[in-house]
Amino acid sequence: MPDARRGLLIILSSPSGAGKSTLAGRLRDWDPDITFSVSATTRPPRPGEVDGQHYRFTDEAEFRRMVADGDMLEHAHVFGNFYGSPRAPVEAAISQGRDVLFDIDWQGAQQIAGSALADAVLSVFLLPPSITALRERLQSRGQDNDETIAKRMQKSWDEISHWDAYDYVLINDDLDATEARLKGIVAAERLRRARQPGLVAHVRRLQSEFEEH
Repeated sequence: MPDARRGLLIILSSPSGAGKSTLAGRLRDWDPDITFSVSATTRPPRPGEVDGQHYRFTDEAEFRRMVADGDMLEHAHVFGNFYGSPRAPVEAAISQGRDVLFDIDWQGAQQIAGSALADAVLSVFLLPPSITALRERLQSRGQDNDETIAKRMQKSWDEISHWDAYDYVLINDDLDATEARLKGIVAAERLRRARQPGLVAHVRRLQSEFEEH
């Protein structure tokens, strides 16, 4: 389609436990055409995780090769493991007008914002309502031991300190309300004048019709 818009790179970031994974899932339920960027990682799979669906699980040698070959759009070392976003599927999706969703940290967001795909980026940072609530969410997930939770809490302020580098910032004090606001942001960004390549031709047709009458 010649008038199809270019896809968005929708980046969601937050400290662990602030709700980005839940909201990413809800956003995809709202619009199943949004493609989720499946990150590559060197960490072992957690129970129930499927290779190629939740993550692309790989070893460190292969991960480093992809970085060296320029095959990663962004990458970072977090809690002893490497994470990164393979470039090729992202470029293919946005060129076809499909939005790509990233659940990544501020380091990855900065790398993408500084890449050749920067003009397609829509970045959203999620803040917790309080540090107490953040800790309670991490504990209630039941995924990590006390030591890992402590490390995530120590890292949370570093994450939060980069809030002002994002296009939008939402306080996730109510999941349903935050979901509604996030959907509104995506809908509005899709309608930006610069993202509608068919507008110029349409206005020219209107001008021609006007002159004919």
